Amino acid sequence: MTDYVIAPAPRPAIPVAGGGLFPARRVYCIGRNYAAHAREMGGDPTRETPFFFLKPADALQYCAPGETVSHPYPPGTESYHHEIEMVVALKSGGRDIPVERALDCVYGYAVGLDMTRRDRQGEMKAKGLPWEIGKSADLSAPIGPIHPVAAVGHLAVGAISVSVDGAAKQAANLADMIWSVPEQIAILSRYYELEAGDLIYSGTPEGVGAVKRGQTMVGAIERLGEIRLAVV
Repeated sequence: MTDYVIAPAPRPAIPVAGGGLFPARRVYCIGRNYAAHAREMGGDPTRETPFFFLKPADALQYCAPGETVSHPYPPGTESYHHEIEMVVALKSGGRDIPVERALDCVYGYAVGLDMTRRDRQGEMKAKGLPWEIGKSADLSAPIGPIHPVAAVGHLAVGAISVSVDGAAKQAANLADMIWSVPEQIAILSRYYELEAGDLIYSGTPEGVGAVKRGQTMVGAIERLGEIRLAVV
């Protein structure tokens, strides 16, 4: 038995709708996966190979249904942006997964937010440096309960939106994704050995914008419900 020199932190876990916990391993995120968002960020909305980045698993912040969760505004930014995303939870993985078998790896789906220090991200982009300071703030990956495929099926269409203090900010459809969920899984598996417990934040539509302390965000995806966060 290994004797740890310090006590190991518990593995992050996300509640599952209907009961149980989903143990989180890695958090992958895809960039610019909706054409209109790619354009608003100065990118080219084509089907060139997509790019990915990661957040630490302890950046996950669980948002229980029907509750308004306090979400801390992080230090080191004056431009903290919301990005609503559907999260894909994997029950299995592997390398070089064929597109036609990729959905067999999916356990379920959830509502998520990729919260971003946009000013810091922009600085890193301009210098050709990594994005972590912009993308990996503490609790920068809010997430609702995971809904099993057995209950909701596979989601390829459906409304996805976020509002701030009741004003609509992002509103689109999952069908607007440039790269589908099975394509994302297949491409990721070329570069990483995916495993059970991995989460994939599948991209955000247009309309990203800043939130301030005292404002409340509501993120929603059809068939997956909503999450509510008060920025504090």
